[in-house]
Amino acid sequence: MRSTLVEYPCSNQLLTDGRVSRATDGLLRYRQLDPSLSELLDVAVHRFSVRVAVEEVDGNHVTFAELWADASRVAGGLKSRGIEIGDRVAIRFAAGIRWMEACLGVILAGGVPVSLGAAWADTDVDWVIADSGSVLVLDGELPAGLPFIDDGAAPDELAVLAYTTDSSGVMLGVELTNENLLSAIEALLHSRDYGVEGVRNLLVDSDFRSIRQLVHVLATLVVGGTVVVAGDFWRESAHTVDIITGRPEDLLEPRLLAAGPAARAGSRSVRWIDCSGSPITAEQEAKLLSAFPSAQHVIGWGKTETCGAGLILPMESASTHFGSVGIAFGGMEVALFGPDAPDGYGELLCRGPSVARRYWNSPELTSTRFTRGWFCTHDTAQIDAEGFVRIVERNVA
Repeated sequence: MRSTLVEYPCSNQLLTDGRVSRATDGLLRYRQLDPSLSELLDVAVHRFSVRVAVEEVDGNHVTFAELWADASRVAGGLKSRGIEIGDRVAIRFAAGIRWMEACLGVILAGGVPVSLGAAWADTDVDWVIADSGSVLVLDGELPAGLPFIDDGAAPDELAVLAYTTDSSGVMLGVELTNENLLSAIEALLHSRDYGVEGVRNLLVDSDFRSIRQLVHVLATLVVGGTVVVAGDFWRESAHTVDIITGRPEDLLEPRLLAAGPAARAGSRSVRWIDCSGSPITAEQEAKLLSAFPSAQHVIGWGKTETCGAGLILPMESASTHFGSVGIAFGGMEVALFGPDAPDGYGELLCRGPSVARRYWNSPELTSTRFTRGWFCTHDTAQIDAEGFVRIVERNVA
């Protein structure tokens, strides 16, 4: 049978709110984005300067103003070391304040952060440093200099080089622009009602390497919230949070669920459990619902190539579309490719403002995975008439 490409326009206009429109290149795009991450964050810093931006489990914390000042000094230190616009700078810290200072410092210097997994083997670290062409590695004392902020970045410029692993174990660098990240942040915030009163988002991960984690960090800061770095969360009853973000296997870790009254008290304060963008089984979903019965549970789908976002399952649809990872939102569109695509089964393709433009250093793979505006996910999916997607077989990338 002949393979066919079939687009599945979403009939449910969830979360588009009129700010997404069709551009001349045929893609849906947000019309009123800030030109760069630095400008978006600059607004948040001035609006929420005295609020706590990042808090570690031991009580160490920084305000928005302190974080911005420290990051700008790191940027100045990077400039004094010869970092130029577009230079890649590798970062190898565990999640926390120093990671944030390093990442924002690179961005404010006009560089491109390349986040290395804190637990990666040295051979993987060396390979990524070489492949990315990183001119500097930040893994100890951060450089410091006169405060510097580069505010000339454009939407289509490379903002982050994020590494992922495909199904064959090959590491790939994914080029993500300012527009990609800004669009993912917009989509995330429009799918949640966080407000600007100061939500506290616990990231249950000791590594901010994944692009999904970075988007959650930035989205939390944009609305004046506090990023709480996990550590031994339940041991500290003072750490009451509104959101818990992480992979299902991390959220269901026995030490979190078996911590007795503290865990139960904590579960009542949590308003969102967010594992969107991560694979989740029916059993894991049931356990999370049981552990946090009063929270909104956010399920979805995403890859590094889509900034960790793309599909979301609305709460009101969870019971009627059990097992689905959701519908496209935030300007994302989906299609199926294969001989059975007209019947709703095939390889999942997607396109939209948060989809990467290409792989770094891999023109041949780029030509096969990014074609005619579509990203070929290599995930096999089913899509129903309403646009709800069910992943049948996943590519691990």
